Amino acid sequence: MARILAIDYGQKRVGIAVTDNLQIIATALDTIHSKDVIAYISKYVERETVELFVVGFPKDLQNKTTDATKYVEAFIKHLGKTFPNIPIVTTDERFTSKIAFRAMIDGGLKKNARRDKAMIDKISAVIILQSYLEQKQNEKNRE
Repeated sequence: MARILAIDYGQKRVGIAVTDNLQIIATALDTIHSKDVIAYISKYVERETVELFVVGFPKDLQNKTTDATKYVEAFIKHLGKTFPNIPIVTTDERFTSKIAFRAMIDGGLKKNARRDKAMIDKISAVIILQSYLEQKQNEKNRE
């Protein structure tokens, strides 16, 4: 099997997570400046086989688009043009940053470490990917 790459896209930073080859475990990969993300993904795809991109899609509590949505949509369009043979799915990213911050607290990270927004972005990407994997597994179990 190939890997699944998850992307938590932000205007400044992009958190990236990836599965193992068996698509069981989601692991934080990196946080990249948004202007460098396509080049970073290109290098990664040269080294590893990626079967799917999962992109966190911003929505508000009423399930409507947010100010960030247009930037994510533009990124998805660019990603699709750059990698036309790799499908892209979106998944709800509501609360991922809050969940990531809570995970940092629960993990015992000191206050200074919790201020690291790059770390929050990486953990958010892991949460997005893990959420997608769980959803996929639940769909399999229903069949």
